[in-house]
Amino acid sequence: MSPTQSQIVISTPAVLDQAGERLRAGRLVAFATETVYGLGANALDPAAVAAVFELKGRPLYDPLIVHVASLALARSLTTDWSELAEKLARRFWPGPLTLVLPRHADVPDLVTAGLPNVALRWPAHPVAQALIQAANRPIAAPSANRFASISPTSAADVAAELSDPELWILDGGRCTHGLESTVVSLVGPHPVVLRLGSLAVEELEQELGPLTVATRSVRASDLQQGLASPGNLSRHYAPRTPLTCLTLQELEHLSEDTTQHSGLLCFAAQVPPAQAARFAQVENLSPDGDLRQAAARVYAALRELDRVGLQRLVALRLPDVGLGRAINDRLQRASTP
Repeated sequence: MSPTQSQIVISTPAVLDQAGERLRAGRLVAFATETVYGLGANALDPAAVAAVFELKGRPLYDPLIVHVASLALARSLTTDWSELAEKLARRFWPGPLTLVLPRHADVPDLVTAGLPNVALRWPAHPVAQALIQAANRPIAAPSANRFASISPTSAADVAAELSDPELWILDGGRCTHGLESTVVSLVGPHPVVLRLGSLAVEELEQELGPLTVATRSVRASDLQQGLASPGNLSRHYAPRTPLTCLTLQELEHLSEDTTQHSGLLCFAAQVPPAQAARFAQVENLSPDGDLRQAAARVYAALRELDRVGLQRLVALRLPDVGLGRAINDRLQRASTP
């Protein structure tokens, strides 16, 4: 192991206890969740939270999600735990739903990008839950990667992104959901979806009725204050290799000179075999057309195509329903120049 490389450690009970001590001491710990790996700090320690921004290269206008492992801890971090928050938490927590609520004064400004609201989530992954319990603190954690790059869904992905000999990466296997949590704001008169994610809007609407989806694409130069939700910058989740989103008709018009040096990201039976054979490498997110499988694989597939050394990546949009909406959102942001 390189002297500058982060340390991947097995998440035994003893290691989790030590990781909790590290967090209480103001150090950072990367850990598995069911969505993506997170880079965690004690959410109530501004200096530790600042270290998260520094290691990621994350701008201070991009707020962090605070992870909890009980309803009592969630309630303690907001000044208005509403009946609706209670209903959604009891229905979808632990799980890939983040609730935006008025923040308690104990939550540092740095966590919320100076805004009066805090984003809260109770993750379902046993490693994440055990770590929060061992730390006995809420954990502020964005994805454990360099800012705006492809989110990590394995411990190895985190190690490839973040080189810090002091950083422990708690290996919890590959993430089962593969997309970040869905973010819902409860601070206005009606709930609003601020970020599409691993919980489909349709599932939320079964509980809440029709929802407003306000997943803005914001350019950093246009910001007047902190982002209302992480993941809303116009360019995000991006590979190093230039990525283009196309329709199948547009794909058919690509020249042979272009496709032979390009990678293709597709879904189900979108692309006829003869078309796919024109590309240097093809990653099919789910040959069977399973949107859950596609969501779990999209970041890993992008990483695989990115490491091959191609000139260009091409992604075909998925059906714009269920988790397909969230995947399309990620691909669109990843392809923004």
